[in-house]
Amino acid sequence: MARAHPKLALRPFLPADVPMLAEIFRASIEELAADDYSESQREAWAATAEDEAAFGARLAKALTLLGTMDGSPVGFASLEGPERLTMLYVHPAAAGHGVGSMLIDALEKLAASRGAPRLTADVSDSAEEFFKRRGFVPQQRNTTPLGDEWLANTTMEKKLAAKERTP
Repeated sequence: MARAHPKLALRPFLPADVPMLAEIFRASIEELAADDYSESQREAWAATAEDEAAFGARLAKALTLLGTMDGSPVGFASLEGPERLTMLYVHPAAAGHGVGSMLIDALEKLAASRGAPRLTADVSDSAEEFFKRRGFVPQQRNTTPLGDEWLANTTMEKKLAAKERTP
């Protein structure tokens, strides 16, 4: 019997997760960014996960957490260094169910516990409102080359409260 509220949980990234996370990455870009980026831009962006070994290495070099729904991975986020959020992707079927918020909350707490004064992220136009609702403030617009395409995004920052940080 289906539940009205699926059980959300977090777990660490494992190398065996790479194919599933590459699929979540591609599906998220294709469906959730369709209103803000052209088909050729989305194809160039999604193509960065085609080399799964390189994609896995990118996930492994950061602290990557998976969001699960009833035990199945449906999203992931990566924190590089003390304060740089480099990836946040949720499968379109799970969008709006709290997975992205759960991942951001966890990485905020981890960054604060490591003494980071802020979190920063280069945010797609599609995700900007989500980040604003989470307390991130736009800092600058960027244009990034990707293959034969150029993609716009916004560097956003959230100051972490001093009381959240441990000395």
